[in-house]
Amino acid sequence: MVFYLHDRDLDLLDYLIKLVDGWQYPNEDLKIIKQDWELINQKIKDGKAHELSKGDTFYLGACTKGSTAFKSFRDQPFNNEQAKQRAYSLKQGYVNHIIANIAQEETAVYGKIIERPEILDKVRSIEEIVILKFHPFYGKSAEQIEKELGLELNQNAKSYFANLTNAILGLQLGQKIEEFEKADIQVKTIRLKENDLPKEDISFPTFEYQELVETDWEDSDFKNILESKFFFVFYQFEGENLILRKVKFWNMPYSDIAEAKNVWQEMVKTVASGEIVKEVTEKGVRKTYFPKKTENRISHVRPHARNAADTYELPVADKLTGLTEYTKHCFWLNASYVKDEIYLK
Repeated sequence: MVFYLHDRDLDLLDYLIKLVDGWQYPNEDLKIIKQDWELINQKIKDGKAHELSKGDTFYLGACTKGSTAFKSFRDQPFNNEQAKQRAYSLKQGYVNHIIANIAQEETAVYGKIIERPEILDKVRSIEEIVILKFHPFYGKSAEQIEKELGLELNQNAKSYFANLTNAILGLQLGQKIEEFEKADIQVKTIRLKENDLPKEDISFPTFEYQELVETDWEDSDFKNILESKFFFVFYQFEGENLILRKVKFWNMPYSDIAEAKNVWQEMVKTVASGEIVKEVTEKGVRKTYFPKKTENRISHVRPHARNAADTYELPVADKLTGLTEYTKHCFWLNASYVKDEIYLK
C-alpha cells in the first residue's frame, strides 16, 4: 500500500509519498468485512439499493461514485427507483488504522473486543457479541456495575460512562475500542428521565458558517454524521440512581435523513441570506431564524459555545444587527426523536 500527500497544486507524479508497506487483513476483520458484504448484497436484493448508507456496515462501505450527483444515478435490479452508483470502500476509520499500523504509531491505547476470530463463528455478528456483554448488567445501577467489576471510578468525571462501557466490554480504562474506531462508530451515553425522554438533546460538533454555505448536501458534515453508525447506551433515572436499561446499535433510516436534510437546507438559506437575528429583546437576548425544535421532528439548531463571544465568521453580515461574526451553533438531535425512534423501537 502506498500513501501519498494530496496537493491540488501539484501534478500527480509530484505528490510526496509518505508511507509504503504491505498489509494483510486480520482473520477477524475479514469475517466482519464478509458480513458487511452480505448485508450490502441483501439490501440490493431487497430492492433497497437507494437506501444504502455507510451506517449499515462496520468496516466495508458502499461509497457513492460519479462526477456529479445527477450523473451518479443508475437503475437498480429489484426496484424501479434509481439508486446512486456505488463502489466498495473501506471506512475512513479502518484506513486510519492501517496507516497507524504501517507507521508503527503507538497502539497501546487501543483495546480489542474480539481477541479470537473464531468467536465470530459462534454468533452471527459483532453487534451480538457487544450486546451480549451488556445483558448481565441490564436493570442494575451504575454503582452496582462498578462494584461487580471491581472498579472505583470518579462519578463526576466526564469519562465516567466511557470507562464503565470499557469495563463491561473487557477493556482497560482509557483505552479506545479498536473495532469501534475502525468502524467510525459514535458512542452516545443517554440518561433517560422516568418518562423515557432523554434528559438532554444530543449535540453534534459546531459548524463554521462560511463552510456551511459553501458545501453541498452530499459533502456536508451533517449528512456524514447522520449516516454514521451509532452505539447507544441507555441509563434511566430511578430517584438518584441511574439504571442500565439497554444498549443498541443504530443508524438513521433513509427517509429520516431526507427529513433532517430540511433543517440543513433551512440553515444554509438563513445564513446565506444574512437574515439571522429576528429580534433583540430588552435584555439583549438575540432571537434567530434558525430552525427550532418545534419545526422538525428530528433535528434543530441552537448554540454550542462557551459564551456569546465564542464565534465564527459570517459569510454575509446579519441584516438586523450588522454582525459579521456570530456565536457558534450546531445541529442537535431532538430528545423526543431519540425516545420514539431509537429507545422505544
